[in-house]
Amino acid sequence: MASVNKVILVGNLGADPETKYLPSGDAVANIRLATTDRWKDKASGEMKEATEWHRIAFFGRLAQIVGEYLKKGSQVYVEGRIRTRKWQDKDGQDRYSTEIVADSMQMLGGRSGSGEPRGEPMGARAAESKAPAAVGPGGAAKKPGKFDDMEDDIPF
Repeated sequence: MASVNKVILVGNLGADPETKYLPSGDAVANIRLATTDRWKDKASGEMKEATEWHRIAFFGRLAQIVGEYLKKGSQVYVEGRIRTRKWQDKDGQDRYSTEIVADSMQMLGGRSGSGEPRGEPMGARAAESKAPAAVGPGGAAKKPGKFDDMEDDIPF
């Protein structure tokens, strides 16, 4: 029987990405993503909400893009798979850590949340030509189309 391990999340970063490099030179970026569920309580009629935090790991070119373009508060769409790792603490007790290994990511939201490299302010035209709109499983950035006739401020 076939099985599926697929996760799709849309949320906001709780902190700036943490990017590290392996001895092989490959990049690894980790983020904490918050997703919030909102509902109306039937008993009291008031709005309630619950926030869930997710640890997400990116590898290779995708990790480099995450480290360069995302920051605390950025809204992103992430696809990946769940991975649980087992390790032992200093007392020899087995511990488990569950995270999402991202296969693809798309930046959402306005220019203030993402889309420009951190530390490098750019104009709208420069951001449009340098910032990737989406990154697929192969880690290759997809070039955005030309939208010269549109008046909307598109961050990617």
